[in-house]
Amino acid sequence: MIRMEASGIYDHLKSDLFRFARSIARHEQEVQDLVQDALIKSLSEETLVYLPDYKQRAWFYRVMKNRLIDDRRKERRLVTWDHELEFPAQDLVGSEVEMVELLSHLSADLSDIVFKRYWIGLSSQEIGEQLQLPASTVRYKLHLAVKKLRKMLRED
Repeated sequence: MIRMEASGIYDHLKSDLFRFARSIARHEQEVQDLVQDALIKSLSEETLVYLPDYKQRAWFYRVMKNRLIDDRRKERRLVTWDHELEFPAQDLVGSEVEMVELLSHLSADLSDIVFKRYWIGLSSQEIGEQLQLPASTVRYKLHLAVKKLRKMLRED
């Protein structure tokens, strides 16, 4: 059993790590991200250098696989949010005057978020950057606004 320093582990396993990452990833950028994330985590894992070669390899594979699973779950959650927030406001509103009337029933911050999302077409990430809010908060506020608007439209 050969023991290596942390910097040598990566050099020794590099080709195996990239081969494994390519087998589970969708594209080359994702491959690079998986390997880089595993390498960064390995730097803080002090016991890794004392493990035999096959256990080091298994550790890296597990870290990359878990990162990919986390990314896929996050992606699925974000896509679900985007579909739930579909609100064909432009189809429901005939003119800009009606649009202003519709948005006047919302608070100023909710009205601003709805306007930016559905009339300008910004993503929740872009809106969050403008308003200095997390994208998840923007999506939550958008959800509340859409819910209120749908209720109001049903009553009319």
